[in-house]
Amino acid sequence: MSDSQIEWTDVTWNPVAGCLILSSGCSHCYVMHMACRLEVMGVEKYVGLTRKSGTRMIWRGVIREDRASLDIPRRWQRPRKIFVNSMSDLFHDGVSDSFIADVWQAMRDTPHHTYQILTKRPDRMAGFLSTHTGEVLDNVWLGPSVENRDVVDRIDFLRQAPAAIRFISFEPLIGSVGAIELSDIHWAIVGGESGSAARPVREEWIDEIHDLCRISGTAFFFRQWGTCGCKIVTVRLYDLFAGCGGASCGFREFGMEIALMWGAIALFGAGLLMGMILGAFLFWAFIAYTDLVDGRRWRR
Repeated sequence: MSDSQIEWTDVTWNPVAGCLILSSGCSHCYVMHMACRLEVMGVEKYVGLTRKSGTRMIWRGVIREDRASLDIPRRWQRPRKIFVNSMSDLFHDGVSDSFIADVWQAMRDTPHHTYQILTKRPDRMAGFLSTHTGEVLDNVWLGPSVENRDVVDRIDFLRQAPAAIRFISFEPLIGSVGAIELSDIHWAIVGGESGSAARPVREEWIDEIHDLCRISGTAFFFRQWGTCGCKIVTVRLYDLFAGCGGASCGFREFGMEIALMWGAIALFGAGLLMGMILGAFLFWAFIAYTDLVDGRRWRR
C-alpha cells in the first residue's frame, strides 16, 4: 500500500503482484521498472517478476497472490479512494478465482471505501462477476484500459460486467479510438504516455474522445499531455471534473496572442521582482558596511 500521486485516486492497494505484456499500451508500462526497483529494495513479493530485455525491464509472466494484504483496507478507518492493483491486473489469467473472490469480500466488508479496478482483461472480469458474485457493490468502480482502436472491444465487455460505476482509462493514448459508443460509461480518463520512450499523443485524438463524452453525458477527465504531447503556443483548457454523472462543460481555446501576452506579463513580473530583490540587497549592503559622518565615509 502507498499514497498515490495519481490524481484520480488516494492510495494504491496491491493484493496481486506481477503481470504480462498484453497489448501495445503495455510496452512502456512504468510498473515494470517500478517492480524492478522494489525488488532491489528487498520487497519480497516483487523478487523475480521482471527481466531485462535490451535497455528496459519487462514482465516474466510470474503472478503472486498476497493474502497478507487482504486485511489492509479493513484497518483504514478514514474513507479513501483505492486503486486496486496498480502493480498488476486483478483479472490476469494467473490469478485464481478463489483469490478474486477474497478480494471481493474485502471490498464488501469495507463499504466506506471506494475501490477503482482497472483491467486490460474485461472479458474475464465480466465472466467472473456474472458467474461468481451476482451482485453489484456500490463502492466498486470497474474499468478497462483502452489505448487505441485495436482494443475498443474491451468497452463492450465492460458493459457486460455488473457495476455501479463504469469508467475507461484512455491512457496511454497512442492512437485514435474511432467512433466508439460511450453510453452507460460514467467517466473517461485521458492522458498521453510518460517516460523516456514515450510515444506522442495527438490533440485530435483527445478532442475525439472529448466530443464523444459530451454526446453521451460521460464525465471527461484530462490527466496529462505526457512526455511528447506538451502544448507550447496554443493552449486548450478543458473544463474538467473527476466526478461521475455528467459531461464536462466543454473547452475554451486561447490563441497565440493571449499566450504571448501572458508570457510577456510573466517575464515583466519576474524581472520586476528580481530588480526589487537586488535593490533591497544593495541598500542593505550600503547600510551595513558604510557610514557617512560629517561628509567623511567611515567603514566598519
